[in-house]
Amino acid sequence: MITIVDYGMGNLGSIQNMFKYIGVPAQIEHDPDKIKNASKILLPGVGSFDTAMHKINTSELKEVLDEKALKEKIPVLGICLGMQLLTESSEEGTLPGLGWIPAKTLAFKGIVSPSLKVPHMGWNIVKPTQSSPLLNGFETFEETRFYFVHSYFVKANNRQHAILETEYGIPFDSAIQKENIFGAQFHPEKSHKFGMKLFENFARI
Repeated sequence: MITIVDYGMGNLGSIQNMFKYIGVPAQIEHDPDKIKNASKILLPGVGSFDTAMHKINTSELKEVLDEKALKEKIPVLGICLGMQLLTESSEEGTLPGLGWIPAKTLAFKGIVSPSLKVPHMGWNIVKPTQSSPLLNGFETFEETRFYFVHSYFVKANNRQHAILETEYGIPFDSAIQKENIFGAQFHPEKSHKFGMKLFENFARI
C-alpha cells in the first residue's frame, strides 16, 4: 500500500486515480499516527515552498516523515514541489527543507534567457544520468517525456544523486535519488504512459 501524504497541498485525487488505473493500492492520509504504519510514502506538492514546509512543521508530520524516511528507510517519492521539499533549502522561501538529499532548489528567473517563459510548463524530454530502480524499463521508449509545471529547479550537490536531467535553457536535475528517497520534478499523474511506468516502478521498489 502506498500512502499519499495529505498536508493540504497537492493533486491528491489525480495521483490516487493514476495508481488505481495501474492497479496499485494507494491511500490518502493526513493523520501522523496512521502514516506511522506506511510501507511506502508519496509526498506530493503544488504551491510555495515555505507554505508547504510550514504545514509539515506544524502538523506533527515532520517527525513521522523523518522517522519513516531516515530511520526505517522505507521508499519515499516526492513529486513536483514534493521533490523540492526533499532538499536543504529553496530560493523561493526562507524555511529549511526536509534536507533528506543534499541539494538546493533554485529559481529559473535570472538564470535562463528572458526569452524563455517561467514557469517552465509543458512536455519535455528527460535523459537518465545513471541507473535507478525508479527508471527500470524506460530504455524501451524511443524518447521519454514528462509534463512539467515549475518556476524553481533542483540542483543536487553531488552528481551521484541526480538520476534524470532535463534542458530548459540550462540543464537541471529532473529526478534525484539518495538510497530509499526519490524525487521527480515533473507530474507523473499528468504524464500518461511515462507516468504510469514511473509509478509502477515505485510500487515495485
